[in-house]
This record gives sequence, structure tokens and C-alpha cells, in this order.
Amino acid sequence: MKKTLLITGGAGFIGSHVVRRFITRYPDYLIVNLDALTYAGNLENLRDVAGAPNYRFEKGDIRDQAFLKALFEKYAFEGVIHLAAESHVDRSISNPVAFVETNVMGTVNLLHAAAQAWKGQSEDKRFYHVSTDEVYGSLGEEGFFTETTPYDPRSPYSASKASSDHFVRAWHHTYDLPVVLSNCSNNYGPYHFPEKLIPLMIHNIRQQKALPVYGDGKYTRDWLWVEDHASAIDLIFHKGRNGETYNIGGNNEWKNIDLVEKLCDIMDELLGRTPGASRQLITFVKDRPGHDRRYAIDASKLRDELGWTPSINFDEGFRRTAQWYLDNTEWLEHVASGAYQQYYAEQYENNDER
Repeated sequence: MKKTLLITGGAGFIGSHVVRRFITRYPDYLIVNLDALTYAGNLENLRDVAGAPNYRFEKGDIRDQAFLKALFEKYAFEGVIHLAAESHVDRSISNPVAFVETNVMGTVNLLHAAAQAWKGQSEDKRFYHVSTDEVYGSLGEEGFFTETTPYDPRSPYSASKASSDHFVRAWHHTYDLPVVLSNCSNNYGPYHFPEKLIPLMIHNIRQQKALPVYGDGKYTRDWLWVEDHASAIDLIFHKGRNGETYNIGGNNEWKNIDLVEKLCDIMDELLGRTPGASRQLITFVKDRPGHDRRYAIDASKLRDELGWTPSINFDEGFRRTAQWYLDNTEWLEHVASGAYQQYYAEQYENNDER
């Protein structure tokens, strides 16, 4: 093999799309997928490429320093794409320590393993850390996050990601570890765990269950097709400049309530229901603490330096996403069973309505 890459969190939503892209586009790369297979990690996400000759799966935890050291010795990785993280804001509010343990200490363990393995021979190596736009805090009605926007995290999740970003840069400056970072807006598309907004709404619309919308529903997010994110990661990993950060966004802002209403209309059409029927399911629930009002990404650096732009408009991407979940109800029912149902009840069904 020309190159051996470690992709952490490769059984998750974004990670599975990155793993699939690298397996299929680079048959001369050995792709090693490391995932702890917690609630959001699912090997069914990669069933179509699981038998590829250039793919290996390793079950393990980035919090385990000895395991990571042995893994680097086993495979002699030349690159790392680090996506493994606890990523849901609501869960970070109820269990913040888990986010520190995985997102901060797990990242430090991985940085340490890479720096030790590549000591004195870091040329042609690369550590790519995938982060979030939430580290920048909240925007007003105007303006965009750029790569130089000061960090202002507002939740335990975003604080843990901000901390991990700082550690990645520290390892670059202190130990000369060759790193790149990216901070991305909200992703949507196939294989998204149904605690997140879009798959949650699709799942509930199909079952004619209440559609819980936080607060007044006017929280605004920039949305990006997940395969466009994977293509940006591919480009940054191969062409990005060491030590640099690149923001990845869809230039695609939606207020939550507008997004949910649009999804209701698409689902009514796809399911053959009366137009407007699913909008009746919308239920406003008590807002979550520290809810950031607006995120918006300026991705001009990535466009100008590396030539990346999103490939799909939101209308098409939204419809394709809804259709995928309708065509893959078995996958959705499987991942939404058991522990997820208990979590959902605690998070939404016991939440006082506004």
C-alpha cells in the first residue's frame, strides 16, 4: 500500500462517509477505521465497503493510551484523520465529564501517540483534526465565522472541542507535529443518528409523532451535505498547508422552524399525505440552556486556496436525505431502538411544553 491512514470515529455519521470516500477513491491506501462503537457508531453504516481489500476495522477507545501506542506500532500510520468525538450538545449538558474525557483527553492521547511514533520522521506525515463551528460561540443577525474569529464556546460540547483544537495547535508548535484543522457547520445526509434535528424529524414525521422544536424555533444554522464535507476533508488532508485551519460551510442558513416546516412538506409529498398535515405535529418545547442563536461560516479561504465549493443545493440534498431515510427504515428502526428510546423520552417527552 502507498499509504496507511487511521480514521477515528469512522463508524459514525461523518466518519463513515469519509471512510467510504477514501476506500473507494484511493485503492492504494490502507484505511484503518478505529471506533469504540458507542451509541452513535454503527458498522452497518459501512456494510457496502466492509469487504474492501484496503479496509481494516479496529474496535478501541481513544481514551486508552496504551491501546493507541500499540495501534501505531502495528500499522505504522502515515496519516491520521481524527473525527472520533462525543458530539451532541444535549448530551454534553447532562454528562459533561464524558465529553472532556473523549474530546479532550482522547485527542491528547492521539496527539501523543502520533508525535511519539513520528518523532524525528514527521516528513510526509499528517494529523488532521476535524472540529466544529460551535467553538466560535454565537453570532448576531449578521456576520460570519472566519478562521480568525476568537473562540467563545457556550456549551460543554463546544468547550471540549475548543480545548481539543488548542491542544492540536500546541502539539504543532511544541513538537513540530504536522497538523491541519477544519471547523465545519451542521451536516446532513444519510446515516445520521436520529438524535440530531433532521433525522429526528424524518423519523417522527413518518411515525406521526410530535416534532419537538426548541424555544421559538428561530435558531439559525448553516447546513452542509455530508458528502461535500467528506470531499473537503479529502482535499484539506492532501493539499492543506501545515498548521492551518480551514472553515467548511454550506452557505446555506436556515432557521430551525423553517427547516422543519420544509421537511414536513417534503415528507407529506413523499408519503402521499395531505399537504400541511405534518406541520400539525410541530410542538415547541422548553429551550435548552446556553442555546447559541446563530452560526454561519465563511468558507472563502477553502475556496480561494484549494478550490472547494459545495456540490449540491439544499433543496436537492434535503429531498435526497428524506428519501434515503424512507428507503432505509430498517436501518433507522435498528439504531433508534433500546437505549436511544430511553434517552429520547428523557430529553423530549418529559420536557414541559411551551
